[in-house]
Amino acid sequence: MTDGTSVSCKPLRETSAIAPCNHEEDSRMMVHVTDAFHSGYKKIQIRSVDTDVVVLGVSTVSELGSGLELWAAFGTGKDFRLISAHEIAASLGPMRCYALPMFPSLTGCDTTSYFQHIGKRTAWKIWKLSDMLTIALCSLHKDPNNLQDNILQTVERFVILLYDRTSSIECIDDARKGLFVRKGRHLSLLPPTKAALYQHILRSILQAGFHWGRLTSKSCDLPSPGLCGWTSPEKWKPMWTLLPDAASSCKELIHCRCRSRCIDCKCAQAGLKCIAFRTCKGDCENI
Repeated sequence: MTDGTSVSCKPLRETSAIAPCNHEEDSRMMVHVTDAFHSGYKKIQIRSVDTDVVVLGVSTVSELGSGLELWAAFGTGKDFRLISAHEIAASLGPMRCYALPMFPSLTGCDTTSYFQHIGKRTAWKIWKLSDMLTIALCSLHKDPNNLQDNILQTVERFVILLYDRTSSIECIDDARKGLFVRKGRHLSLLPPTKAALYQHILRSILQAGFHWGRLTSKSCDLPSPGLCGWTSPEKWKPMWTLLPDAASSCKELIHCRCRSRCIDCKCAQAGLKCIAFRTCKGDCENI
């Protein structure tokens, strides 16, 4: 039984392999699975209603190797079922299992945001078609401190395909522009900007690379959230982007309803000259 970072056992036994532990509840279960396996148990069952625990179980059983049967008692009531994590691991293969914890973190989990209107099934189908994404996610899992440009480009391409499967564009900002201008997509149906995606990737790495990436170890060395897409140490909040908001950075889009002269309106206050986008007569006081 866990007791803070320590473990209480009855009868008493050696607990140095599982305590002190700084994992959260979901990944801490995998530490106990690892300890049980190394203690000689070959059939282990875990209990959870969290899909992330099942994902972590599949990755853990693949890492521990053959000989382990890991069952997840998942759900409640009529939705209760036993999930064979070891069979799923065998069907996915070691490389995809190793990259697996990065998938829910990148596409949305308890600590990272979801891509709006993009479900896990859609993301999974796109991932199955991309071996390069598997390699990129494995790299982030293995060395979360090393976020290389080619990895960023691979993840960026993956996100573009989530929103437009026929796109051949490599830059997500260009994809946003194309979907908005040529296809008339609503703003809520556009992928994030490159700057926003970068912060999202950092948060995903913190969760899956630094935290979930050490499932078989009793402790994980976590960096400051301030270095991984979070801000405000007093109460951590996501750093959505480093770009200024459109209202302050695109003043050219400001317009008013003046019919004669812009004297005391938003255009005058912003110090903007008359352009065709506005309806004034061109004799504004602020020119």
